[in-house]
Amino acid sequence: MTRTPESDRPATRPIVATSNDESLDVSLRFGEFAERFEAAGAVGLVVVGAPRVAAIEQRYGEEARPRCLASLEARVQEVAEERLRTDFAVCLAEPGYDEVMVLLFRKAGSAGFFSTEMPGFQQELERALQSHGQQVFYPYHRGGVCLPTGIAVELRNPQFGFAPQLRHRIDEARRDCAFAVETQRREVRHDLLETILDHRIYSFYEPIVEVESRNVYGYEALARGAEGSRFHSPVALFGAAEEHGLEFELDCVCRESGLRGAVDFPADTKLFLNIRPTAIHDPSFQEERLIETLQRRQLAPTDVVFEVAEQESIRSFAAFKEMRDYYRSLGFHFALDDTGAGYAGLEELL
Repeated sequence: MTRTPESDRPATRPIVATSNDESLDVSLRFGEFAERFEAAGAVGLVVVGAPRVAAIEQRYGEEARPRCLASLEARVQEVAEERLRTDFAVCLAEPGYDEVMVLLFRKAGSAGFFSTEMPGFQQELERALQSHGQQVFYPYHRGGVCLPTGIAVELRNPQFGFAPQLRHRIDEARRDCAFAVETQRREVRHDLLETILDHRIYSFYEPIVEVESRNVYGYEALARGAEGSRFHSPVALFGAAEEHGLEFELDCVCRESGLRGAVDFPADTKLFLNIRPTAIHDPSFQEERLIETLQRRQLAPTDVVFEVAEQESIRSFAAFKEMRDYYRSLGFHFALDDTGAGYAGLEELL
């Protein structure tokens, strides 16, 4: 069997980071930057954070981190070259920080630098990263990605030394960036809770076709957030749920949506529902209520196939086995999604 392709799968290409002799982290160029700050009289800093990189490294291995950061640095360099006309530098932060920095060196007497150029460049950089952000971490992460920015400006003061001044402003820009991360995190969690509690999830049904006969074997219910919302993309929706610990709650709403729309299916076709091992703890998915829900849609347990991601089944194998045995006893079927991603044996899982 094969699935017809989803029309909304993003067609993206990675941003390729080319080798560059100037691509050194800030700790290796700190003396140079302090001298340029001293000569110019003022320095502006824009820090671009990449909080998603740690999770990407955990999932894909340590080689993913430098690739993602190099790709982000390349994109920031492109924007800086397009938007900034005079003296600037782009570099990675020192080891231990998943950041890219932009330093702008200007004359201290330029009021427009502080009031116009710095905030203007920050906004343009944020827009560019938002519109092309999914390319930055491709192929590790294909959805929207949080790339917060923070800014700081310092004027030359010989009494304090140029290197300490520069260090203090880097710390200030990082605090500004951290504030942006926390603000966005709270906004996303608030919107996600509203989406779940108000059941702003709908399902569309993708045909599953038998290759040889070309007959439709079944339909997989695929959940989406509301059109035009930040959660319309399934990558953004489920990624946010994972990040904010709301996977169980979202899973319940998605299953409900998948069943709610499963009406007027052709005879002898199956309904495929994505399900997590924790579904067994959902009261609406216990035997009596679940059977009643199916009967209202003229479905029997044998008409339904629960689809479980292989990695999810391995990560919570005891819970998966309990769920599998329980629902099988009621007549439901099971299928594995993303088979091979977790390197588990089919016989053991099914």
